[in-house]
Amino acid sequence: MKDNYINKGRTNQKIETRGKILISAQYFLNKGLAFNLEDIAKRTGVSRATIYRYFSNVDVLAAEAALDVSTKSPVTIFENLHGKTIEDKVLEIQDYYNILATNHEKLFRKYLSTVLDSGTSTQKRGARRKKTLQLVLENTNYTSKEKRDLSNLLTILMGIEPLIVTKDVCGLSDDESFELLKWGMELLLKGFNSSKK
Repeated sequence: MKDNYINKGRTNQKIETRGKILISAQYFLNKGLAFNLEDIAKRTGVSRATIYRYFSNVDVLAAEAALDVSTKSPVTIFENLHGKTIEDKVLEIQDYYNILATNHEKLFRKYLSTVLDSGTSTQKRGARRKKTLQLVLENTNYTSKEKRDLSNLLTILMGIEPLIVTKDVCGLSDDESFELLKWGMELLLKGFNSSKK
C-alpha cells in the first residue's frame, strides 16, 4: 500500500475496501486454491490498480489474509473492556496481542519475512494494535499529541516484534517475555501518569 494512502480522503471507504480484499483472499485460501492479484480484483469487484494500492505482492496479501482470520477487530476487543481503568485496558490489549502472536507465531514470522522480502518500503500492515489503543485513548483528557504518541509507543510493547526480540535476542521463554513486556508497559504507564501530575 502506498504511504499514507489509507489515511488520505475517504478513509472509511478505503478501510472497507481493504477488508473486502482480505475477505476475497480468504475465500481462495479456505478453498485451497492458488490465486493472483487479478483473481482478487475480480472477486472483490475492483480494478487491479486498486488492489495494487493496498497489496503490491500476492504473498503479502495471502499472509495477512491468513492472519486476519484469527484476529479480532479493534472494535470487538475494545467493546470487551468497558468499566476498566485505562491501565487495565492497555494491559488486556497487550495480553490479547501477545497471546495471539505466540499462538500463531510461525504464521506471524512468515508474514514478517514475506513483507521484508517483498522489497517494497511502503508496505503497510493492518495496524490493529494501534487502532485498538486509539479507541481506548479516544475519550481521555490527554492531548491529541499525547494520544498519538502513546498509541504509537504502547504498540511497540505488544505483538510479534517485541516477542521476537525477547525470545530470539534475550533468550526468554514465552512466559518470561510476557512478564517482561507487561512490566515495561506498567513502568511506561506509571511514568506517563506521574508526568501528568
